[in-house]
Amino acid sequence: MDLIFKCPHCDQELEVDAGGAGSSLQCPACSNTITVPRQASGGTNPAPAPPPAPPAPAETHFTVPTHEAATEALITKPNRPLEVLAKDGDRKMRIKTFKRSDCQEVGRDRFDEKVSEFLEKVGQLNIVSINTVTYSALDMATHIQVQDYGVLVVFKG
Repeated sequence: MDLIFKCPHCDQELEVDAGGAGSSLQCPACSNTITVPRQASGGTNPAPAPPPAPPAPAETHFTVPTHEAATEALITKPNRPLEVLAKDGDRKMRIKTFKRSDCQEVGRDRFDEKVSEFLEKVGQLNIVSINTVTYSALDMATHIQVQDYGVLVVFKG
């Protein structure tokens, strides 16, 4: 088994066969004569010096900035689902708009289905009015103004 130790003059790490413990030799790095330390009583290399203790962390104090002029909330609460609103007595007037062009899928117009599903979800008692809407939009493929329609549903929710 080899002994590993450092030169006391230049801190060069050296390795010597265990049979050379107690003998004197010349350090290959600094050429000073050094004595090889004896093996520890447990049959292992001498324990290395413990590393220096890390410095104590500096104490820091954190503060939360306050913005007195800002009145807009940074985090907003999401709207509650319609099913929950229907059970509560706290109901506000709300509006939902459906455009027919948004309800078209490949080869299928789902405008009536989507409006009907929404009306069932809201419930007949919560519907205040349903109004038709016509609008024009630019068709991106042909660059022509196209007339389309939709509905505006006013409900309590």
